[in-house]
Amino acid sequence: MKKAIFYHAGCPVCVEAEGMVAHAIDRNQYELEIVHFAQHPDRVSGAEAAGVKSVPALVLDHQVFHINFGASMADVKGAS
Repeated sequence: MKKAIFYHAGCPVCVEAEGMVAHAIDRNQYELEIVHFAQHPDRVSGAEAAGVKSVPALVLDHQVFHINFGASMADVKGAS
């Protein structure tokens, strides 16, 4: 099964996007992992290595899709 990772920082934009992604993604094709940086600050470097520049962001098949704009990764690192 393919992996989908949704990264976010818990802001209102991120939380709304999380709900939409969780509802919309085809669970028969993708295993969805949701990473909230306030709960998992150790995952920031991995997200950056994957190409995440801002959150909320969805990584599908190693390709990053930035959704709206909640916070830059610099903002996320400052909040951790």
